[in-house]
Amino acid sequence: MSLKIAIASFAHTHAAGYAHLLGSMPDVEVLSADPDGASAPDSGPRGAAFAEQIGIPYVDSYDELFAWGPDAVVVTSENAGHRALVERAAAVGAHVLCEKPLATEVDDGEAMLAACEAAGSILMIAYPVRFSPSYLRLRAMVEAGRLGDVFAVLGTNNGKIPYDQRQWFTDPKQAGGGALVDHTVHCADLIDGLTGGASATRVYAAANHVLHQDKGVAVETGGLVTVNYDNGLLATIDCSWSVPDNGPTWGGVSLQVTGTNGSVEIEPFLPHVGGTDASGEVFLAIGGNLDASLLATFLDAVRESGPAKPGTTPAVVPQPDGAVGLRTLRIVDAARRSAASGQAVEL
Repeated sequence: MSLKIAIASFAHTHAAGYAHLLGSMPDVEVLSADPDGASAPDSGPRGAAFAEQIGIPYVDSYDELFAWGPDAVVVTSENAGHRALVERAAAVGAHVLCEKPLATEVDDGEAMLAACEAAGSILMIAYPVRFSPSYLRLRAMVEAGRLGDVFAVLGTNNGKIPYDQRQWFTDPKQAGGGALVDHTVHCADLIDGLTGGASATRVYAAANHVLHQDKGVAVETGGLVTVNYDNGLLATIDCSWSVPDNGPTWGGVSLQVTGTNGSVEIEPFLPHVGGTDASGEVFLAIGGNLDASLLATFLDAVRESGPAKPGTTPAVVPQPDGAVGLRTLRIVDAARRSAASGQAVEL
C-alpha cells in the first residue's frame, strides 16, 4: 500500500533524518513544506533549499501541504508550533507523528490529544530511544521480573547545546525552555515504557545558566530533575547541555534501573566508532537506525489502521502515543515550575 506522507517544517534537527528515510522508500510519496524556514536565523539549511538538497518535493505553504491530502503528517516544527500543525493534520483526516516534546504547554497537549481522538487519527510521539536494542532488552528484563520490584532509576541525557544551526532551541517561547525541556522528556519516556505508564506525583527540579554563559542564551543550560511516581518509583534525571561545543552530537543517554533483585545500566548509544577531525570529536554509531525503527512502526500502524475515521479508535495505536507525550509533558511543566519556585510541585 502506497502512502502519502507530508513533512511539516524542517525546524527540528531530526527532520533531515526522517526526510532522507522517507524519500528512499519506494512505497511512500513525500511532500514537504517549511514556510518559516527562509526567515529562520539558523545557519543550517531550511525551506526549499533544504528540500532540494535532499531531493524531496516541496511546496511553499502549509495550505498546499494539507490540501494535498496526506495519509500521515510528520510534524517537525519548533515546539511551539506543534499544536497548530497537529490540529490541521487531524482536521484533514491524517495520522500524525509529532516530534518531542508534545507541546510547550499542557493545555496545548491536551487539545492535541482531543483533536486526534475526535478525528480517529493516530498520534505517535517521536521518542526513538525506545527502539534501541539495549532498552528493549532492559524492558524485557523488567517485565519478566528479573530485577524484582523496581524502585529507583537514574537517567542522564547530556548533550551539546543546540545553538548554531537550530537557534530556536534556546528561544524560551519557541522551545518552551532550555535543557529541562529538551532533554528531560527522553528519560521520562523510557521510564514511562518500563513502568507501563505510571503517573508522576511529585517533581522537584533545579536548573541554572552556569554552562555556556558566553552564548548569552535566555534559557537554562543545566538541570537535575527528581520525580516520584504513584507506584513508589523514584527517578533522577540529569538533563544538562554539558557536552562541550567540540564534542559529539550524540551519545549522552544512560539509564540505571535498580530493583530488589539487582541493578542494570544501559547506554543506548555506547556502540560507536570515535575519533577526531578538524571540527572536533567524531561519533559514528554502530547498529540499527533508531529513526528508521520509529518510522517503520508508525507507517505500519498507518497502513494497518487505514484512513482515520472520526469518532473511532485506530486499529493500531503505536507506542509511544499521545498519552505518553502528555504524561512526559506534565513532568517537564512541573520541572519548569519547580525550578522557578525552588519548591517541589505536586501533581
